[in-house]
Formats: sequence, C-alpha cells, structure tokens
Amino acid sequence: MTEKLAETIAVLEKVTTATLTTVLLKKGLRNVWVRGAFPLRDGARRVVGPAFTLRFVPAREDLATPESWSSPISTRAAIEAMDPGCIAVVAADGCADAGVFGDILCQRMAYRKVAAMVTDGVVRDLEGVLETGLPVWASGTAAPPSVAGLTFVNWNEPVGCGGVAIFPDDLIVADRDGAVVIPAKLAEEVATLCAEQERLEAWIMEEVRNGASLPGLYPPNAENRARFEATRKPDASPPSPGI
Repeated sequence: MTEKLAETIAVLEKVTTATLTTVLLKKGLRNVWVRGAFPLRDGARRVVGPAFTLRFVPAREDLATPESWSSPISTRAAIEAMDPGCIAVVAADGCADAGVFGDILCQRMAYRKVAAMVTDGVVRDLEGVLETGLPVWASGTAAPPSVAGLTFVNWNEPVGCGGVAIFPDDLIVADRDGAVVIPAKLAEEVATLCAEQERLEAWIMEEVRNGASLPGLYPPNAENRARFEATRKPDASPPSPGI
C-alpha cells in the first residue's frame, strides 16, 4: 500500500457512508451503495480498503460441485491472492440460499489480515464466522454451501455487487449504514471533500443543538457559509501602522 493511499484511507475512516454518498452524488455518482450488504455484527466499526473482487454466477450442475473447491480457480485460491488490508467484495448475484463463505474461509482471511468482506449474498456457519473476528457485510445467512446455488468463476475482475459496478482497487467504505464504493481515481479528491463536508455538518449540528432553524443553514446560504468559514480561520492580526 502506498503512503498516499494509506493517508486517503486514514481520512475516510473518519467519514460516514452517509456523507460519502452525498459527496459522490455531487460528483455525479448516484449508484455507489451496495444493496443488501449490512454488518452481521452489532456495533461494527467502520472499515476502509481497496476492493479485491470475487465473482460467482448462478450454479451450473457440472461445475458447481464439491470437487470444484480443489480447482486452481476456486475461492480457496482467491483467498491466497488477497493482500493485507484489502476488502473482499463477493459478487453473488443476490443469492440468498447458498452461503458464499463459511467460518474456515473467513478464518483464513482474518489470518491474512483482510480488512473485511462485503457481499450481496449470504454467509454460512454464522456463529463461527463471527468468532473469526473478520468484519462481514452480507444480506444474511444460509446453511447450504456455495455450490448449492452458485458457481465461482474468477477473482480480481470487474463485478456487479448489490447492483453496483466495482473494479479491483476501488475503495470500499463500510459502516452501520452499509457499504459504498469510491472509484480509485477519485478516492483522494473525494476523501478531501468528505473531510470538509464532515467539518461543515459538525458545525451545522452544533447550530441546530443551539436552536437554529434549518432554512438557510442546511444547506448553508452565503451568510451562514461565511460564519462557518470564520470559525475555520485564525483571527488575522491588524496591520502595523504605516503599512
């Protein structure tokens, strides 16, 4: 991970997905929230990392077999290619009756220091998955294995997950409101804009707590924008006589 990417991630770790979707909307990106992916653990902390994508398609009986787990193209092989700090994005076409991963695979990801897993599908072995400590965003749980409803086809290629296009190394931000994707080329700029938006909204929240009405404040008009800007700048020293 580059120093610049680490700095961008550090900024985004302090930004809510709610703020992030607003900033991305202003950049013209509306379809960024992964549908059906919610934290399996209450009180999940926010995670940020580059996407490592995995793609399932609906099961085809000659390919979706337990024997496929030993194939060079398998979820097991994909996990061994994951870098520390990545977020595994598992595209499962919303399949709700076959768990994409269970406790053993999640334990291996946790050992390899994968930051989290995000899927529009479900997991199996829920109790064991939670015990691994791997943060997981999914649409639920199911007892059957992946091959009962899915065929694994590849990793680290563009995928559609929860109705969102995600490319390898796009940044994923996931918190209690779900998971959001930031195109890799926009990540640094978006992080800067989000940090500014969070500062503005913190100021607005304080104004509302003190009884301010919303019109002209949220969003701020020119007068309130100037008041906010004044709180961010140190008082200028008066010019010296004769200057």
